[in-house]
Amino acid sequence: MAEAGQRLGVLLMRAGIITERQLADALEVHKATGSPLGRVLVDLGYATQGGILSVMAKQIGIPYIDFSVKHPDANAIAVVPKDLATRYTLMPVEIIGDELVVAMADPQNVLALDDLRIITGYEIKPAISTKDDIVATIGEYYKIATTMSEEDLDASGEIEGMSLEDLTEVTDEAPIVKLVNYIINKAVADRASDIHIEPQEKDLRVRYRVDGVLHEVMRSPKGTQAAILSRFKIMADMDIAETRKPQDGHCALTTGGHKMDFRVSTLPTVYGERVVLRILRKDSIMMRLEDLGFLPSALERFESSFRKPYGAILVTGPTGSGKSTSLYAAINVLNEPTKHILTAEDPVEYRLPGVNQIQTNVKAGLTFARALRSFLRCSPDIILVGEIRDQETAQIAIESALTGHLVLSTLHTNDAAGAITRLTEMGVEPFLVASSVDCVLAQRLARRLCPDCKEEFKPSKQAMLDAGFPEDNLPETLFRAKGCKKCGGTGYRGRLGVHEVMLVSEEIGELCVREATAEAIREVAVEQGMLTLKQDGLEKVRMGRTSMEEIVRVIV
Repeated sequence: MAEAGQRLGVLLMRAGIITERQLADALEVHKATGSPLGRVLVDLGYATQGGILSVMAKQIGIPYIDFSVKHPDANAIAVVPKDLATRYTLMPVEIIGDELVVAMADPQNVLALDDLRIITGYEIKPAISTKDDIVATIGEYYKIATTMSEEDLDASGEIEGMSLEDLTEVTDEAPIVKLVNYIINKAVADRASDIHIEPQEKDLRVRYRVDGVLHEVMRSPKGTQAAILSRFKIMADMDIAETRKPQDGHCALTTGGHKMDFRVSTLPTVYGERVVLRILRKDSIMMRLEDLGFLPSALERFESSFRKPYGAILVTGPTGSGKSTSLYAAINVLNEPTKHILTAEDPVEYRLPGVNQIQTNVKAGLTFARALRSFLRCSPDIILVGEIRDQETAQIAIESALTGHLVLSTLHTNDAAGAITRLTEMGVEPFLVASSVDCVLAQRLARRLCPDCKEEFKPSKQAMLDAGFPEDNLPETLFRAKGCKKCGGTGYRGRLGVHEVMLVSEEIGELCVREATAEAIREVAVEQGMLTLKQDGLEKVRMGRTSMEEIVRVIV
């Protein structure tokens, strides 16, 4: 027994999981107490149960499943009843051809393998994982997914060629409803912002966007495509007979005891209609400015601008960079009974209590420009314009800021200085821009390092210089992503803003009137204390909030 323990210790040492000194300490305890070496190493904190199992799995030639990295597939879960998974402490992982991969605490349990083979009809490929991980994963995934049979899922022959009436009936049947509910509930549980249902040549791919990055979570048989897509369209009150034109819809569902709104869009592709569900979380509009990741200096500069009674504040950045969230956070601060606030949005995604929100409708003639003209006759104190897209909207917004209103809006430019030149390119007179624009906030969203697993390391000097750190102020240590169960193995959990706050001073106003370039305006803004997006991001890397790789990814 001692020899077996020593062999395990040597294998763990070769794998880099423990050091020679740690092995010697553990062997002493092992000899004194008689406890298995693996248990001693875990108790001493030298190794994890998963790390030991991964080495043992290599020795006996079966795969080790780490559920913090590998997510079980819904089709695999559907073919194994929960009571069977609980009885034998096993978790279905994925289906590969005619094989079902199953993670087991005891992969040599012949009785469990025979039962699985008979019940599922698949050849079983056993893998190994820790008992605790399997039990936790059963609780997490079977809580969301109600068991569905493979016959229910693989309805290829039955759904092909059905009439619209039959298709509507199919989508109301339990299996498809369960599968769609599983996709939605799992997305909410995984903190996804979007669900992408994408028809491929041979199957249907489902991806979630988590913290701004897309992850594939499952594939469903091609035969289920028509029913799944129709189910989503019916939920969003769309026309299921129309498959050649893009459609937009909306639905509200309760998941996990919370009411959630979903904005649904379809787009015809060569393999069928693609569906995207945008998950609108009520809590994101109640965020405070302090929660958005502002550095104290940047927050002070931004707050100083929107506390003024009039002027224009512009938030710039690409789609999905959190512009609307920042504007809503500012509106939450300004929203008082003494203020009359009007917003024009396309679409109105979140309802703000106490704020008069208007949904633009181009077909009915209610554009941003027309809504703005109407606003001025309603004596507002604060106006929020969803986006400045054209000269007419820009002109009215700028003139409104000059006539005693606080105007907040968004603009698509790469940085803060570019917003000034963009307005003049749109046809707004430079002297009007210089007189009305008070502040421009440029921003991006970077993934936040998972606080439970981020690890400290000493980067090379060249890597820090390449990332953009100044040579005379290089940090000694930084943090990087590692990956754990809580962050789904990505090493990141949540996002934070990276900001560039440019206050329009007299000098910048003069440059604007002279129609100076964005580069010239940026230089003056930096001299006056503005941190660029890159500088702000690197400061957050230095503070351990995010990683160098993430800042390089989101900021050119």
